Amino acid sequence: MNDLAEIISQNEDRLRTEWIRTMSSSVERADLISKAEMNEQCGSILKEIVEGVKTSGPENLSGAGWNGTRELLSSISASRARQGFSPTDVATFVLSLKQPLFVLIRDKMGKSPDQLFETVWSSTRLLDSLALITTEAYTATREELIMRQQQELLELSTPVVKLWDGILALPIIGTLDSARTQVVMESLLQAVVATNSRYAIIDITGVPTVDTLVAQHLLKTITAARLMGAECIISGVRPQIAQTIVHLGINLEDVITKAKLSDAFGLALQRSGRAVVKTAAAAAANPLSGLFGKREE
Repeated sequence: MNDLAEIISQNEDRLRTEWIRTMSSSVERADLISKAEMNEQCGSILKEIVEGVKTSGPENLSGAGWNGTRELLSSISASRARQGFSPTDVATFVLSLKQPLFVLIRDKMGKSPDQLFETVWSSTRLLDSLALITTEAYTATREELIMRQQQELLELSTPVVKLWDGILALPIIGTLDSARTQVVMESLLQAVVATNSRYAIIDITGVPTVDTLVAQHLLKTITAARLMGAECIISGVRPQIAQTIVHLGINLEDVITKAKLSDAFGLALQRSGRAVVKTAAAAAANPLSGLFGKREE
């Protein structure tokens, strides 16, 4: 199939121009990539295709001659996945080469129908295979981005809040699975060490259900915090969750539980030798000021 390589090599400028024009009419993304960059990418790909056809032939894309093409297409697809291109944009990038290439092949081989058919068919299979390479690279990059974003969301969804000197609060919202438990545990332990806190309140008001697995995850977090010298209090135990825990036979006897976060906070203050009180003078001047009175050491 050196004829295909020669056709592309000898008409590279024409083919690149028609390729870019075809892409512009089908998928215009001037907001994400400049024409100069597009021109450079198309030219590089055409050169790599010529090298691949000459070295390994158009059928064997796993051959060493196609290493450059595979690496270049994978790099371009990964870059476009990060830039915000859609899967259609990425696939069309290669598939849009078909029309100008077929026109060029027809012009050069129109007098030999058999050779024309063979070359067009080989070119079709070649471009389809190259399009699959771009799609696979795009998908892999998108999955990597999604996993990274999920990890960042997990970290943002488990903030550790300092309520008082030596008292932390960890509100949990949503399902608590193994992956999230690890993030929760790491966040809590780091905050315990950084603030030298002795009490940590784990609020599960936003946890929809507590089953055996969720309870085990909570116990692991509590045990890890105890090893760091912090006592944990679970707050937000609703009636439905309490009934579920009893029915499942989950043992939380060694864990302090409270129905409300305020109750857990009050207990943590009491155990740390502090209390929040409402002064008579402040209450008379402003009824709302008594909600947060002075701290007694």
